[in-house]
Amino acid sequence: MRIVFMGSPQFAVSSLEALVEARFDIRLVVTQPDRRSGRGQRLEETAVKITARAHQLPVCEFGPGERERITRAVLGELPDAVVVVAFGHILREPLLSGPPLGCLNVHASLLPRWRGVSPVHYAVMHGDAWSGVSIMRLDSGVDTGPVLAQEAVPVGPEENAGELTERLAGLGADLLVRTLRAAASGQLSPEPQGDAGAIYAPKLTRSLSPIRWDRPATTVHNQIRGLQPWPGATTFLGERLLKVTASQFFSYRTSGATPGTVLAVDERGLRVACGEGELLVTAMQAPGRRPLPIAEFLRGCVVRPGDVIHS
Repeated sequence: MRIVFMGSPQFAVSSLEALVEARFDIRLVVTQPDRRSGRGQRLEETAVKITARAHQLPVCEFGPGERERITRAVLGELPDAVVVVAFGHILREPLLSGPPLGCLNVHASLLPRWRGVSPVHYAVMHGDAWSGVSIMRLDSGVDTGPVLAQEAVPVGPEENAGELTERLAGLGADLLVRTLRAAASGQLSPEPQGDAGAIYAPKLTRSLSPIRWDRPATTVHNQIRGLQPWPGATTFLGERLLKVTASQFFSYRTSGATPGTVLAVDERGLRVACGEGELLVTAMQAPGRRPLPIAEFLRGCVVRPGDVIHS
């Protein structure tokens, strides 16, 4: 089967690697242009571009104003299917209907729940007990096409968005290979999504980061793990901005203390009062530093019972 692969970040690498290992005929890899990143503003290639070059696959970049050129390049390869994984661009006609098997997308949610660009983060932030991957055929909408295959997995109570994303990348890669093989033999039955239960997961911004300790402990816990590793959940100790990178739900008991009050400090974590219940903060990060378990973090930052952290 002839494949054109379109993807950019690390999440898409698992699918590309799976197609290579399964010996699909990958005619072309399309990815985002190199971008400047970090303090030195060095030009960095996408994870997909690095992987494609490692496998000696032809690569082209989908830059601004190049939609027509890329469409001609993709259709010129006469692919049986175009595989799209976290590509970063909305595909349009004639590309959508060009390949005989269509444009297939690996999406990290149980569609129609969590359409959009940040499905894993919003699933975790909203405390979903289950997540998964969907293989759908792209149409002109945003994640609205018919679902070809779907697989669900439970979400761990302390699993963060980064950890779940990594797990779903592997799950999606395996499901993609099985779906393409089924498509080649005509064994797929596309299921229209409908809009019942559909929720959109927009792009993450730093405006989501400040922790409101007056909310229930479960809500704060889900915010912390849903925004890890980026943009992170933030709070202030005095005038010092810190990230809370890991936590555990501690108790439904409400102490009556001001939300954000540190009730206890030990090697396990900081026990913090919330609007409802209590949360155990188990890891934190100072600006410019790496995340640290709380016992190690407290060696360089003094926190005492009675201190109030706030946002």
